[in-house]
Amino acid sequence: MAAFFGDRTDAGGGSGQPAAGSQRGARDGAALRPLVLLMPYVLHYRMRALFALAALVLAALATLAVPIAVRRMIDFGFSGERSLIDDYFAVMVLVVAVLALASALRFYLVTTLGERIVADLRAAVFGHLTRLSPAFFDRAQTGEMMSRLTADTTQIKAAVGAAVSILLRNAVLFLGAAAMMIVTSPRLSAFVLGVIPVIVLPLVAFGRAVRRRSRLAQDELANASAYASEAVGAIRTLQAYTSEPYVAGRYTGAVEQAFEASRQSTLSRAVLTAVAIFLVFASVVLVLWIGAQDVLDQRMTAGRLGQFVLYAVFAAGALGELSQVWGEIAQAAGAAERLFEILKMRPAVEAPANPAPLPQPARGEVAFAHVTFSYPSRPEHPALHEVSFHVRAGEKVAIVGPSGAGKSTIFHLILRFYDPSSGRVRFDGVDISDADPAALRRRIALVPQESAIFATSVRDNIRFGRPDAADELVERAALLAAADEFIRRLPQGYDTQIGERGITLSGGQRQRIAIARAILRDAPLLLLDEATSSLDAESEVLVQEALERLMQGRTTLVIAHRLATILSCDRILVLDEGRIVEEGTHETLAAAGGLYARLAKLQFGVS
Repeated sequence: MAAFFGDRTDAGGGSGQPAAGSQRGARDGAALRPLVLLMPYVLHYRMRALFALAALVLAALATLAVPIAVRRMIDFGFSGERSLIDDYFAVMVLVVAVLALASALRFYLVTTLGERIVADLRAAVFGHLTRLSPAFFDRAQTGEMMSRLTADTTQIKAAVGAAVSILLRNAVLFLGAAAMMIVTSPRLSAFVLGVIPVIVLPLVAFGRAVRRRSRLAQDELANASAYASEAVGAIRTLQAYTSEPYVAGRYTGAVEQAFEASRQSTLSRAVLTAVAIFLVFASVVLVLWIGAQDVLDQRMTAGRLGQFVLYAVFAAGALGELSQVWGEIAQAAGAAERLFEILKMRPAVEAPANPAPLPQPARGEVAFAHVTFSYPSRPEHPALHEVSFHVRAGEKVAIVGPSGAGKSTIFHLILRFYDPSSGRVRFDGVDISDADPAALRRRIALVPQESAIFATSVRDNIRFGRPDAADELVERAALLAAADEFIRRLPQGYDTQIGERGITLSGGQRQRIAIARAILRDAPLLLLDEATSSLDAESEVLVQEALERLMQGRTTLVIAHRLATILSCDRILVLDEGRIVEEGTHETLAAAGGLYARLAKLQFGVS
């Protein structure tokens, strides 16, 4: 039910939704189905929603009582007894006080409910994003995902926190006012109810156009946000190549496309509003004219006509605002659809229903058996062909080869970011497709080629490898990674904020923090993807010594282009075009005169 007085700015047409459902059936139901998916989030706070509904009903009852008081005042209050007028006005003040309090309570409860639901939805979407497999992010744009988390959830908040409440309030107001109109004057009510289909059907048709154009506007805005995110993330490269005009021009073009889509959506809503207001209030004028004739012919009193007109205005106001509410609901449905597209996605790699336990204690043993793999984004270009090898517990194995040979792909499969197209990958004798990916990854420490540094403190960046680690362990890991000295020279030492992607640090410093993170992880299997590639000669010596200590007693796989790293390994696997073409020690492979010998001569200056 709805409050009408004192809350006209957000009044909405509640009767449009059921009318749309009855007139258009499954097509409109499908259009609003994404909003139905929000119900579990609403039901989680059912008591707050029930109290809001109760406040809404109370406000509506108070509103519907006003015309009755007006009628009695007109018909009987001017009979000459001043006390009657005083009584009727006192009652109206009381009714308005109830209306004001109930409206304020409804506003508070509904608005905070919308904020709470959107907070939960954002957390759910982000949590789900973090669980999706890397294959999803091979195609998805980060900026678009951020747009869905921010712009789309804000749109839903506007709907849940206001528009849906307005929709329900005006639905109850319309039904109550329509019922009281029939009680007041069945003859005039017949005229009003006869024109409702003429009003509702155009609104429903325009509503579908609004929803389509709203979805397009949201998609275009997401594309613009994605491009801006990429450009800002590479601001140094952008400025180094003096590409500011080019990038700004592309972003301006994307923004203009988003604006045009939004303008079309707004135009649809404006037309919808104009049509609705004209039809609704033209019908009110018609009915008022007919009622005036009845008063002149003494078929009804002036007070009864006044009561009927007020109820007609209440009902007309509800329908007249339907276009605006329906437009907001349509936009929210488009936003919810985009969010639930993410929530419905399942990770390409999931834990089996009954995962096989990994042995205790962990050994870090890895085996590939006839593994073939293609990235989902490039299914026609296999990254690995029939790869087989076995790394024993505690062994140090280097993987070398030209760029694109499949070295990093081996790491991706060990971490089970992807599943092989054929063949088996085993960890400690267990097929990793039968194991829980999270349990597997907890036994692995990774130092990637491009260090992932977050916009937080140095201490928190290192602790990312083991969130529960004490400060002493964090600092010890930094010391072993030859990072402690430069960290203590920073303005706040370990508590220094280092900016997005660690932009205030050098490449070598970022890499040493990543190495400290892996040291803190203390996992039985260590994966080093060119871990010393960004270090200067002095730091490389220090870190290499730290890595030597770290590799003692644990299995290590190293992707390396540095001779010092390779010489410390027990074996070398040579990859070329996704196949293992050679295997052995540095000495045997260098003497064999094959691919490794050529790489060694080019990269290491040895033969």
